[in-house]
Amino acid sequence: MVGSTGEAGSDSLTPNWVALREDDGRAYLLNRVAGEVKVKGLGRFDVGQLLDGYSVGERIMVGQKSLTIVDAALPEARRNMFRRAQTIGIKDSGFLISWMGIGVGSRVLEGGHGSAGLAMHLANVMGNAGTLISVEVRPEHASVGRQNMDRMAEFSAEFPDWHLIEGDLAEAAEKVEEICGEIDSAIIDVAEPWEVVPEIASVLKIGGRMACYCPTTAQLEKSWNAVEESGLVVEFAGEMIERRWVKAAKGGVRPGNQPMGHTAFILLSAKISNELEEEE
Repeated sequence: MVGSTGEAGSDSLTPNWVALREDDGRAYLLNRVAGEVKVKGLGRFDVGQLLDGYSVGERIMVGQKSLTIVDAALPEARRNMFRRAQTIGIKDSGFLISWMGIGVGSRVLEGGHGSAGLAMHLANVMGNAGTLISVEVRPEHASVGRQNMDRMAEFSAEFPDWHLIEGDLAEAAEKVEEICGEIDSAIIDVAEPWEVVPEIASVLKIGGRMACYCPTTAQLEKSWNAVEESGLVVEFAGEMIERRWVKAAKGGVRPGNQPMGHTAFILLSAKISNELEEEE
């Protein structure tokens, strides 16, 4: 198990991260310290020299590109993240966070950390009082996810107590108990969610919620059966559809040529008490 917290932000040597933003939203994260770096899409330069005399909110030319200097935040981090595994995107992350009531002080287990796409969204809303436990079985994915999370911790005003467990999610319950006792929410994004549901349900508090992220209907059905067999009740099963629009060349707007529709099925369930108090 590898632990990481957001305490780096209190250190006087905290890197001074900013983002150079193109007008279409593409961004490049830079650490405002002396030293040459190579940034894909911008070239090779000394960051300290490049930004010397410039402040957040100003325009700067880098090669042939005119960019705006902005504070580093989640949108810029997401657009500039290191990638290896496919990530849970904006529309699904936002839906999960909202439906499951994840916020400041929440204790959350993320099963299937990957490149940290979901973890970055979770960390952004949990604050210093939150506890985020990410589990990833593949070391090469865990390494990339750690890069993204460590960098985000450096420029976040608040960052949860983050723990990265490199191992099997089916064996994570004991480690979760050691870290925080029980959890408020669990989001499972692995190939066979139904195999780990009973284990994770054992550390989920009464009233807590579990989500299974399922690319196929077969996975959805098996996960559905598993959560019910574990005593959880299904609150939602379905998909989030995104349809983007663009300006038409001859005026007006219309659906874009490459809409992002279905990404995965989402199963949301809640843990309830099966015990009734006996009347005296």
